[in-house]
Amino acid sequence: MAREIVLDTETTGFEPHMGHRLVEIACLEIEDFVPTGRSFHTYVDPCRDMPPEAERVHGLSAAFLKGKPRFEHPEVVDAFIDFVGDAPIVAHNAGFDRAFVNHELGVINREPLHERRWVDTLALAKHRFPGMHNSLDALCKRFKISLSERDKHGALIDAKLLAAVYLELKGGRERRLELTSAAMITAVAAAEAASRNAYGTRPRPLAPRSTDAEREIHASFIRDVLKADDLWKKHGL
Repeated sequence: MAREIVLDTETTGFEPHMGHRLVEIACLEIEDFVPTGRSFHTYVDPCRDMPPEAERVHGLSAAFLKGKPRFEHPEVVDAFIDFVGDAPIVAHNAGFDRAFVNHELGVINREPLHERRWVDTLALAKHRFPGMHNSLDALCKRFKISLSERDKHGALIDAKLLAAVYLELKGGRERRLELTSAAMITAVAAAEAASRNAYGTRPRPLAPRSTDAEREIHASFIRDVLKADDLWKKHGL
């Protein structure tokens, strides 16, 4: 089965080379466009202040993040790398997330995640909806994906929303219809096989269910009352 990882991050700003750091990372596993329920999520201590404009977006304060594991700790970097494995990574505006993840990996002399592994849903959306707003929020509204659970941006909830958006961008409703149709065909075939096994082949002609006396009464009725004896004999009745 095709395994992919849907990823989202939260940060202290927009540019890692200007000192901004990653503060939250979340990954969801999907196989053949179906979420498996497996996920990876952690907050990260950036070891720096949190700009007010960034905190307004995701609600993560420096006080909340202080004491959380740093990115270089095995419970973050090793667990993250193990979870992602060699799967493609799906992200919205993937260049942003890739820059921060690879910057953090570079700081601790770990191999970056190559650009060819990343699937950018923003690029997919721009190709499908040219000239339209294609933010994650806009796509959720377009695909009628509920935003009710989301108060502020958060890596985990945004990864869940992105997984739903990605499914739709890859033909979600049509794909579900195909799966449903295949399941129905399989169910019908199974029912037909069960029916054949349960009852076997029907004998031809069917064995009579009337008695000799009943058939004699019927023949007398046809001959004496209906006067249609010749017609019934013609058809073997």
